[in-house]
Amino acid sequence: MHRSAHFSPARWGALAALVWLPAAGFAQPSLVRQGDRWERIYSGSMPATARLRINGHGPVTVEAGVSREYFYTVKVAVRARSEALALRRLAQFAVRLEPQGDLLVLTVPGGVAMSTVSLKAPRLSSAVISTSDGPVQAMGIAGSLEVNSGAGELVADRIGGDCRLLTGGGDIRAGQVEGSLRATTGAGRIFARMVRGEAVIETNGGNVDVTEAGGQVWAQTGGGDIRVGSAGGPVTVTTGGGQIQVGKAGGIVTARNMAGPVQVGEAPGVHCESGSGGIRLNNISGAMRVSTSLGNIMAALLSGKFEDSILATGNGDVTVIIPSNVGVNIRAQNDLADTLRRITTDYRTITVRRQGRQLVGEGPVNGGGPLLQISASVGTIFIRKQ
Repeated sequence: MHRSAHFSPARWGALAALVWLPAAGFAQPSLVRQGDRWERIYSGSMPATARLRINGHGPVTVEAGVSREYFYTVKVAVRARSEALALRRLAQFAVRLEPQGDLLVLTVPGGVAMSTVSLKAPRLSSAVISTSDGPVQAMGIAGSLEVNSGAGELVADRIGGDCRLLTGGGDIRAGQVEGSLRATTGAGRIFARMVRGEAVIETNGGNVDVTEAGGQVWAQTGGGDIRVGSAGGPVTVTTGGGQIQVGKAGGIVTARNMAGPVQVGEAPGVHCESGSGGIRLNNISGAMRVSTSLGNIMAALLSGKFEDSILATGNGDVTVIIPSNVGVNIRAQNDLADTLRRITTDYRTITVRRQGRQLVGEGPVNGGGPLLQISASVGTIFIRKQ
């Protein structure tokens, strides 16, 4: 059904470019009809190069590190009412393979034609894939990878260097990335399993899930959940509405949520703002700057370097759990002073009293230390021993 072109490395230097054109005199592959489309298939092999660039106009699949040379299949399809009309339209298009030093450039037709590229490649130190529209899969790149699609799902795995993935709309899935990750989609979910470096992730709408990152994580979504399993550095996450979950962070967690809960499992500090939603913090060893307009706050401190902190809710309860080896000075303020039980404490060193229309609780815990300010407008403040 198709004609294959094979070129030995000895002939590579004599090729300035390989171009398929109907006028070039090649015996053309037969056409295959697929519904209202007519499809022509080109395939063959080319000598290895260290770098690859693909200029596509449709789906692209690249698997590198699996062969000593390139093995390619390019399907070019057009819509036409008859085979004769399809032949005339296909005659306008060319598939080009151009060697440029250690770089191989593959360019396929666009416009009214839809081209599908499937490529098995040798070891690649870098790959750049651009397509006007369509999903892209790239696997086994030994070095850096850059992918840009007008619209379509992007999948990348076993990337040995930095990885940059950009699509106008569609999910992004990154498996193992040995360098840093930049992932951006106009609308869709983003998943990253293992990133050795930092991860910078952005979607206008959709969930974000980072299982593990060796460096810092920066993630933003216009609306959707954000989950970070573990990060070796600071974590900065923002969502227009959804859940935020951070399992463990090696640096300060900064979380902004317009509407939804926030949960942090372990971090050396937290800066958190929520328009509405509860906030749950565990094993926090540094400074806390936490506020929510509507929702409960629960914070469990961890022994370590604790710093001055603020916990505030406009409507909800605040619960603080303090271990015996963490010393703090408490200043708690509750605007709803209908009863002294609006501030409840396990520590006799904290004195609770009325101050005008407010209820105030003050005193040292475990010998005193940095200042922990707690405020609630409507709700109850609980200060507990661990």
